[in-house]
Amino acid sequence: MPALNISVLQQPLAWMDGDANLAHFDGLLAKARGRDLIILPEMFTTGFAMAAAEQSLPQERVAQWLQQWAAATGAMVGGSAAVSTPDGAVNRFMLADPKGRLHIYDKRHLFRMADEHHYYQAGRKRLVVEWRGWRILPQVCYDLRFPVWSRNRQDYDLALYVANWPARRARHWQTLLAARAIENQVYVAGCNRVGVDGNGLDYSGDSMILDPLGQVLVQGQPHQAQCLEAELSLESLHDYRESFPAWLDADDFDLKD
Repeated sequence: MPALNISVLQQPLAWMDGDANLAHFDGLLAKARGRDLIILPEMFTTGFAMAAAEQSLPQERVAQWLQQWAAATGAMVGGSAAVSTPDGAVNRFMLADPKGRLHIYDKRHLFRMADEHHYYQAGRKRLVVEWRGWRILPQVCYDLRFPVWSRNRQDYDLALYVANWPARRARHWQTLLAARAIENQVYVAGCNRVGVDGNGLDYSGDSMILDPLGQVLVQGQPHQAQCLEAELSLESLHDYRESFPAWLDADDFDLKD
């Protein structure tokens, strides 16, 4: 069964400066070797800015940039960005693969404490992406607090959470990432930014990659820019699910808007 080599880029973001952010990540991605999946933070072109709903880079440019780096690295590359659509702005997680395909997921749960729901439209569709033998569920920041939305229907192996999650709630971030791994019996990767944003909020990062038992495989140092790497084993995941089949006792449910 295929292993998956994943990189999580815990990095600072320039406030509302798409060109500067793309240039920063250009330097990091140019060094990427032997990766299958490379993940950038939430709103990696702007920071978590409500003004980005109207002032962000066009989706076409961000998508092309991701596609170019996917082709150059041979990896699937992605993160979320503010995107304008005919129906309104969305916080869109885009994943590009080396063949030029673009997979998109729009953030479902909008962070009302920052009035995100007044500037962006909520996504309505859950997405699972198949990549190199793995089934991957992309999610964005506040989605992490709502376990029903990320409930494993035995249709994914790895959950990705990209975020701008403030340092003052770092314990929530770490605890919920572990909970999602344990309850869904999946690998989980959380990619959070570091630094201070244009609103004065401090971000400690605390990015991590966890195994299906909730054990941390690798974790970023708080407040430090880092690139985290891990190799995930699909065989180990299947063996664990077979030896401890809690998923067989999961409740059935229907999710309605």
